[in-house]
Amino acid sequence: MLQQSDKIALYMQGHLNSDYGKMGFGVLRYATNDIVAVVDSEFSGQSVQSVTGIQHTAPIVSSLEEALKYGANVLILGIAPSGGRIPNDWIALIEKALQAGMSIVNGLHDLLEDRFRAHCTFEDQWIWDVRVPQTSPPIATAQAAHLTNKRILFVGTDMAAGKMTAGLELYSWAQKQNINTGFVATGQIGITLTGKGIPLDAFKVDLACGAVEEAVLTHKDKDWILIEGQGSLLHPGSTATLPLMRGSCPTHMILCHRAEKTHLKFPEHIAIPSLKQFIHLNEQLVSVCGTYPNAKVAGIALNTSTLNEEEAQKVIEKIESETGCPTTDVVRYGCDKLGQAL
Repeated sequence: MLQQSDKIALYMQGHLNSDYGKMGFGVLRYATNDIVAVVDSEFSGQSVQSVTGIQHTAPIVSSLEEALKYGANVLILGIAPSGGRIPNDWIALIEKALQAGMSIVNGLHDLLEDRFRAHCTFEDQWIWDVRVPQTSPPIATAQAAHLTNKRILFVGTDMAAGKMTAGLELYSWAQKQNINTGFVATGQIGITLTGKGIPLDAFKVDLACGAVEEAVLTHKDKDWILIEGQGSLLHPGSTATLPLMRGSCPTHMILCHRAEKTHLKFPEHIAIPSLKQFIHLNEQLVSVCGTYPNAKVAGIALNTSTLNEEEAQKVIEKIESETGCPTTDVVRYGCDKLGQAL
C-alpha cells in the first residue's frame, strides 16, 4: 500500500489522451502522493494539462529511466487495457522497474505479486495487486436497508462514465460542508487512492452483494455513505450494478453520463436510451416493487469535457428539462447543485 512519502511515476504509455488511461487520470486528479513523472513517449515534453485538461505539474517523460531521475520509487500502472490483462510488452518494463528498486501498484485482473515476487530484492519493496479481495464476505441479507443514513449510489449509462470522479468530487464537497461522510471504493482506482475498499469485480458472483453490504456497514455511523459505482445496467458485459444496489440498499442515486454519447463506447451498436427511461429503469430495479428502499435519482453528473462552455450549458439545461433532475458537470462547475439536491 502507498505511503505518503512515496514518490510516484505514472505509466501511461500511448494512453495519456484515451479512455483506457482512466486509472491514471484518477491518480492525477486525486492522489495525495507526489507524482514526480508521467511516462508517455508520445507526449514527452508537453504539459499534463495540455494533453488531459487536468491541472498537474508533473513532467511527461519518455522512459522509465527518466522517471527514476526524478526520484520515483513507486510505479503505478495507469492504463486499463480491455479485459484487464497485462500486455506482453509491459513485462520488460515491470522487470526493469523492480530491478531498479521500485515498488509497483497494479490495478489489473492479471496479478503480478506471485509472478514477480523474486524480483523484489530491495528492503521495503513490494507489489500491490489492488484487485485481490482482502475479505471473504458472508451472503448479503439487506442489512443496509435498516440504516437511517443516506446511502448514495453512483450509476452510469456506460463504463467510464465518471462514476468514481463524481463520487470523489461529492465526497470532497460533503467534507467541506462538515457532513459526516464515508466513501466505499469498489474499483481499483478508488482503492488505490483511498487505501481501502473492495475490488467488486474480483469477487465470486454469489459473494459480491455481501462484499458491498459488508463495506457499507463499516460506515454505518456516517450521515452519508457514497458508494462508487461500477459498470452499467446497459452494458452487455457488466454485472456490477445489481450487487451494488442489493448490497448498499441505496436511498439515493446519482446518474453519470458522457454528454456526447448516444451509443456505448464498446460495443458501439448498443444505443443509449433516453435518460428519462434509463432513470426509470434504475429506480424500478433498485426498489423491486417496494421491497427495498425507494431510491430516486437525485441528480445527474454530466461529463461535458468535449464541449465548449456554451455547448455545456445548453446540454445541461436540456437534460434538466427532459428529466427534471438537477444536472451539472462536477469537475467543471462543482458539486453544489448535486449536494443541495441531496
